[in-house]
Amino acid sequence: MKLVWSPDTASKAYIDTVKSCELVHESGAAELISAMAAGWNARFIVETWAQGGAVATSVGLAVASRHTGGRHVCLVPDERSRSEYVKAVEQTGFSPEVIIGQPDEVMDGLVDIDFLVVDSRRKDFARVLRLAKLSNRGAVLVCKNAYKRNDSSFVWKSVVDGRSRRLVRSVYLPVGKGLDIAHVATSCGTSSSGKEKGESRWIKHVDRQSGEEHVIRK
Repeated sequence: MKLVWSPDTASKAYIDTVKSCELVHESGAAELISAMAAGWNARFIVETWAQGGAVATSVGLAVASRHTGGRHVCLVPDERSRSEYVKAVEQTGFSPEVIIGQPDEVMDGLVDIDFLVVDSRRKDFARVLRLAKLSNRGAVLVCKNAYKRNDSSFVWKSVVDGRSRRLVRSVYLPVGKGLDIAHVATSCGTSSSGKEKGESRWIKHVDRQSGEEHVIRK
């Protein structure tokens, strides 16, 4: 399986996010992120939030999850952050699902993530990306507030290993306060030969006596 793009769903989420973000007087990156999450039919959306941050992205992701019938979860570091976040989001008419804790504590219990948004201002944003258990369909990873990134040396290769995770493409967009986006492919497992399960090979064999060529699928 793989992520499949739906322009119609993306368009609907974009428009609904524009309307919803009028309530919090914020716009920009949220609409684009919402359209991407909905367009890729994300079933499990996870984001991180830092205290004092805007909630427009959260509103956009909540809108996207409604269009895809998926689940949207926000990770916050402590109770104070949770209270501030929930209060701000509920003013827009959404009831967010929030998990309190550090990445090591919470990411292990979150599986099949296919859309992940991290706040680059958090010191642990790269660790969240590495710890995330991504869907076997692949995933879209988004770093918001990218031009204020805590780690200026960050590169996408640091969160993909080339085996279970493979970077398909990445792009930086000067939208909002900067969006750094990557599409990552994943594999469910490998055989003893290192080939992905289900992958076949064509082997050519030449009969030395007759000179005939035989192509065998293995």
